[in-house]
Amino acid sequence: MTIDLTGFAALSFDCYGTLIDWETGIAAVLAPWAREQGLDISDEELLLAYADHEAAAELVTPAPLYPDVLAEAFRRTGAGLDREVGETWARRLAESVPDWPAFPDSADALARLAKHYRLIIVSNVHRDGFAGSNRHLRGDFAAIITAEDVGGYKPGDKHFRALDAALPGLGVERGRLLHVAQSLFHDHVPAKREGLPSVWINRRHDRPGWGATPEPGADFSYDLEFPSMGAFADAVDRAFADR
Repeated sequence: MTIDLTGFAALSFDCYGTLIDWETGIAAVLAPWAREQGLDISDEELLLAYADHEAAAELVTPAPLYPDVLAEAFRRTGAGLDREVGETWARRLAESVPDWPAFPDSADALARLAKHYRLIIVSNVHRDGFAGSNRHLRGDFAAIITAEDVGGYKPGDKHFRALDAALPGLGVERGRLLHVAQSLFHDHVPAKREGLPSVWINRRHDRPGWGATPEPGADFSYDLEFPSMGAFADAVDRAFADR
């Protein structure tokens, strides 16, 4: 280990891809649409086709709420596959966020981590979407920072400016904050830029490729890597037990 896990007072989390299985949630809509369109394409291929379009929709139109970003990304994905995405399908994806499942280990890991740290959400989502997701996670979060709150999307810096502003009210020194995320593109690139230590939850450790997350196009780093939230929580429990 390169960092002392007992030296932190708070963890900031990405949600989708880290705590919530957004790839399964997105594929649950894209796959039946593809079958309807007569496309012979796997779920993994669909996710790869989708990934850059969501990031592009967030960059070009940063003000809309996440459901509108999802709908626009779906339309762009369809165009890239020479197929049309009708309004019904677009809205189906847009409204699906609360149905996306949590990873099986997320709720238990969060409950264990909450014994040692303040927990903070820093997510590219809207407030209602996260409220639906937290019904699966049952997380006790000291602060929730969404794209709706800051008017922009990661890997931009607005979430991290809001995070900096929230820390004093939580009684947390910035030097005692650890960022935890799956996406190198959305989170570990800006964490490096912001000088934040970070933990990579490598949910795709047993699969090749990038899935629904774009390949990082800038420098990134992370201090620790775990294949799951459960493995991270285990390491934290051991660290505090050995202190």
